[in-house]
Amino acid sequence: MTDPLDRIAAALERLAPPPAPLADLAVHPAYVWHRGTLVAARAFAPLPLDELVGIDAQKEVFVENVRRLAAGLPAHDALLWGARGTGKSALVKAAVAAVQGAGGDIALIEAPADALDSLPALFAHIAGAPRAFLLFADDLGFDAAADGRALRSLLEGGAEARPANVRLVVTSNRRHLIPRDIAEQASAINPRDSIDDNLALADRFGLSLGFHAIDQDIYVEIVRTYAAHHGLPFDAAEAINWATRRGSRSGRVAWQYVVDLAGRHGIRL
Repeated sequence: MTDPLDRIAAALERLAPPPAPLADLAVHPAYVWHRGTLVAARAFAPLPLDELVGIDAQKEVFVENVRRLAAGLPAHDALLWGARGTGKSALVKAAVAAVQGAGGDIALIEAPADALDSLPALFAHIAGAPRAFLLFADDLGFDAAADGRALRSLLEGGAEARPANVRLVVTSNRRHLIPRDIAEQASAINPRDSIDDNLALADRFGLSLGFHAIDQDIYVEIVRTYAAHHGLPFDAAEAINWATRRGSRSGRVAWQYVVDLAGRHGIRL
């Protein structure tokens, strides 16, 4: 007869199975930190750098920072901030792929915004790996200064800070990650302290790059570049009309137009 304790243990294991084994750190170009487990990204196919139009200055600086990290040289944690759809996330992925293509031994790890508290466990796992990692937190923002304490701790070099072969890159629509609450500042004993606390998180990034809303000429050039890459016909007036109907001009809107254009012409992207 089976021991009752063995049956209970088996039942508990079925209800809460052990975590999946962590992915091999040496072989994949990109990973996802998911519920305390590092898994290989199923599809890592960033846009080529030359398709990212209108952000040449940001590309040059950011790619060089990633190259230094891959080479084991001093590199910065980076904050990419600015308007939606202007290429922040696309640049992060494209830069890693470009450095990999040039022989750099580096991988991207994407972590959800709600996983910041678990990152020390990730760092403990990858600290001894013989390659570099760019840890990517996309579209990050906090409602109050206290909410950003986990990220601040990771950046400022505390006991659980990121190891030497890891740097963080964060994208955000907010330059300072935390909204500036005028009422809170006015009610503070020292309003300057309130402002400094909100700005302190962003100041901990050694590299901060702004991405600004694009004008019509840049939008058209982005569409032209995408269309040429995929062999699609290009009509500037139609592309502008698409953006007008959407009420927005951005790299994201340009790509959405190209997807629609490809679908109408039966061309796979």
